[in-house]
Amino acid sequence: MRIAVLVSGGGTNFQALIDRYQSKGLGGGELALCISSSPTAYALTRAASAGVPAVTLSPKDFPTRQEYTDAVTAKLVEEKIDLVVLCGFLYILSPSFCERFANAVINIHPALIPSFCGEGYFGLKVHEAALAYGVKLTGATAHFVTADCDGGPIICQKAVAIEEGDTPEILQRRVMEQAEWIILPDAVTMFCEGRLSVEGRIVHIR
Repeated sequence: MRIAVLVSGGGTNFQALIDRYQSKGLGGGELALCISSSPTAYALTRAASAGVPAVTLSPKDFPTRQEYTDAVTAKLVEEKIDLVVLCGFLYILSPSFCERFANAVINIHPALIPSFCGEGYFGLKVHEAALAYGVKLTGATAHFVTADCDGGPIICQKAVAIEEGDTPEILQRRVMEQAEWIILPDAVTMFCEGRLSVEGRIVHIR
């Protein structure tokens, strides 16, 4: 299985995949490509350090969202990619992308979907919303990507407790360490091992 990772910024979840790949492997999967939407993303440095081939495709260089989507899709097809993983990729691609890679795109979201998800919920905004609502548990969700933002079938989730005095920044870090960096490599590994099947909204794990 050839894996491509799409990034926009620091790439902490990308690093979690690199660490698992180098320590235990990803179920036979290979980190074959990193595509960044920004030439200054630190994730590109992570890719270079890990020996993962990387390219930059910036939305600013394409007149429309569809043309950008087509360029990203063409690169993935050229590289014979089997699985795409979104690691903090902040650009929403056109529906044709999800159609081309149906049930082969995994995203990690820093909340327990369907809470605090959808358009506008990303980064610290997710944790600000959780704290403002007063929930006692939050967490992370690894899910397949569809044209419905954060609405694809759920692969796995992990809960994280909210503690007295939490700030969005403190909570963000705890969710990363206790949930995101664990379940994203788990989901990728299960995909590469052929253990996931999708029936409607339900992901079955063998």
